[in-house]
Amino acid sequence: MNILVTGANGQLGSEMRRVGSVSPNNYIFTDIAELDITDNNAVLAFVADNNISVIVNCAAYTNVDKAEDDEQTAELINATAVRNLAAAAKDNNATLFHISTDYVFGTDSNTPRTEDMAVNPLGAYGRTKLHGEQAIAEVGCKALIFRTAWLYSEFGNNFLKTMLRLTSERSEINVVFDQVGTPTYAADLAVLIFSIIEYGIYEGNEGVYHFSNEGVCSWYDFAREIAVAAGNTKCQINPCHSSEFASKVSRPPYSVLDKSKVKRVFGVDIPHWRDSMLHCLTRLKK
Repeated sequence: MNILVTGANGQLGSEMRRVGSVSPNNYIFTDIAELDITDNNAVLAFVADNNISVIVNCAAYTNVDKAEDDEQTAELINATAVRNLAAAAKDNNATLFHISTDYVFGTDSNTPRTEDMAVNPLGAYGRTKLHGEQAIAEVGCKALIFRTAWLYSEFGNNFLKTMLRLTSERSEINVVFDQVGTPTYAADLAVLIFSIIEYGIYEGNEGVYHFSNEGVCSWYDFAREIAVAAGNTKCQINPCHSSEFASKVSRPPYSVLDKSKVKRVFGVDIPHWRDSMLHCLTRLKK
C-alpha cells in the first residue's frame, strides 16, 4: 500500500517519517519541493500516478499572528490545498487523514471541547483551518480529521524548545497563565495515525476526532515543568496575563479537548502530557 505524507518536513511530518520507516507499506514523504499541494493538477496527477491509498496531510500555515496580515496565503495552504487533496482522494478512492486545530473554537466554553460543539474561530488561522475541514466535507471524500492543540516535538520551532533556550539564557521570563489547554507531543499523534493506517482500521471510522495528551495545564505550568526537568532552575518564571503580550489575535483561553471519542473508537491509551514531555526531552538530549 502506498501512503502519501504531505508537509513531511514539519513537526508532525518528521515524526511520521520516524514511524513510517519501520512499516512494510510504502510511505512517500513530500514537502513543497516535491509536491505543491496548492496546485490541483499536480496533486491529482501525483496521487493517481503513485497509486496512493492513504493521504496524511501534515502541511499547514501555522503562524497565528502572521495569518492576520496574510490570510490569503493561510487560506491557500489551510483550505485550498486541503480541497485539492480531498478531491484527489475522492477520485482515487483513497482516505484522507487531515490535521486541524483547537483554534476552530472560540471563547464560549470552559468545559473540554467535544467534536460536535459549535465552532467559532477567533482569527484568520482558525478561520482558514475551519475552511479546510469544510472543504473536506464539501468534496465528500473518505476522511479522518484530527483536531489537536499545543503541538511540540524535537523538530522545528515550538514552545518547548523556546522555553529550553530562554530558561537557559535568562534569569527571568514571563509566561501567560490565563490560557489553559494540553500540550501535545507530535510523536504521540504520529503513532496514533500510523497505528490506524497499519491496522487498517480507518475504513468505516471516518469523521472528526480530538487528540492531545492527557491532563490540563496553563502555558505557565508547562514552562515551569520544562525548566525543572531540564535543570534550568536559576531562571525565575513569572505568571502573567495574555493582555501583557501584544498580539493581533486572541488565543482560546480554554482549549482542552475531550478525547473520549478517539479512545472509544480506536482503543488508544493516551500518555499524560508530562510523561510525553520528559520523553521528548530525553530524545533532545540524545
